[in-house]
Amino acid sequence: MNYKHVHMVGIGGIGMSALAQFLISRGVSVTGSDREESPITELLHSRGIDVHLGHRSTLPGDTELVVYSDAVPPEDPERQAARERSIPEKSYFQMLGEVSEPYRVIAVAGTHGKTTTTGMIAATLRAVGESPTAIVGSVVRDLGSNFLKGESDIFVIEACEYRNHLLELRPEILVITNIELDHTDFFPTLESLIETFQKAVASVPQTGAIVTNPHDPVIARALEGAQARIIDYTPMDVPALKLVGEFNRDNARAAKASILAIAETSDLILLDDTLASFEGSWRRFEYKGMTPKGALVFDDYAHHPTAVLKTIAAARERYADKKITVVFHPHLYSRTRDLFDGFVDALATADRIIIAPIYAAREKDTGDMNNVLVANAVEKKNPHVLALASFDEIREELLKEAAADDLIITMGAGDIYKVAEQITDSV
Repeated sequence: MNYKHVHMVGIGGIGMSALAQFLISRGVSVTGSDREESPITELLHSRGIDVHLGHRSTLPGDTELVVYSDAVPPEDPERQAARERSIPEKSYFQMLGEVSEPYRVIAVAGTHGKTTTTGMIAATLRAVGESPTAIVGSVVRDLGSNFLKGESDIFVIEACEYRNHLLELRPEILVITNIELDHTDFFPTLESLIETFQKAVASVPQTGAIVTNPHDPVIARALEGAQARIIDYTPMDVPALKLVGEFNRDNARAAKASILAIAETSDLILLDDTLASFEGSWRRFEYKGMTPKGALVFDDYAHHPTAVLKTIAAARERYADKKITVVFHPHLYSRTRDLFDGFVDALATADRIIIAPIYAAREKDTGDMNNVLVANAVEKKNPHVLALASFDEIREELLKEAAADDLIITMGAGDIYKVAEQITDSV
């Protein structure tokens, strides 16, 4: 690496924290800051990385580069301090593109399933002796982290199409799990999203491969202009999985096809055994425990209508004797507004629905969307719905009402997982 000391603003983000671990593994001194303590900042502390809570107007004296999260605006005091000292800045994905350039990159993109597929690829490549480096968008239980230090020239990366970040990478293997309209604050139409994937597809060299479902009509449009070979993952035979849902079987198919594309001599028996035993990731239908009255509690990151629908369906398939309560934490005003009908239809398939206030993240409340509007629309399809004003109210409602025949899923991209942890604390 050309840097001795890198400071990372927003280091507690899931991608940023993995990149921090990568830099440390390559001998770079790393410091960082984030708004608050979290399981990820605790993980970084355990790796010996100094994380300051709160953003200051100063930087460590020997800082040579500032890397910032998408969630950190230009007016952030630490970014301002970098400009005042003429310290260069790079976004997370710009830095990821730079550090991954010397490697044979497997980039996993798509609207759903990226994290699970990336984790499966990394864990299985490690099991069959390929020693990959990996950066994953969640803590993978099989790896014990969101980062895997490898010794080979293979780098497995969870990519993201938002703000065209995918285009910062130069993959040899591009995995496209699926494509649906999302990130509507950046992609106004499905067509604009497809254009980004078309550019990513065109960048894969002839010697590389694109692993996807070419029969999907949206993906077929994205594949126009591809010069690399197209590998159809759909016929791939995979073992029974610990993970629930047919969507996870598709993730396993994509993972297996990708592994065989880059490591053709892999031990197929060991490959399948590793996929079969794959434990999954933090916040992907993660079992949290039971309430005092015996209700099962799971947490899931689903924040798109399709993911919500499929997660509920998978839970119903695995736990047919349970009544399903979904505690949904909408993520972004724009996503909730633009995908409103889809959210309503998906949420209504649960037996009971509780809707938390919208998690604003990078957006400001424009006053035209809130959880009460979502609940009112869901009520027309399913009367068993509540919009509550706080996590405290949600926790009290669940502890009061949930019985032994209930299954509770806290769901969303925000910090709704804290409710799942709180209602199982006393068990």
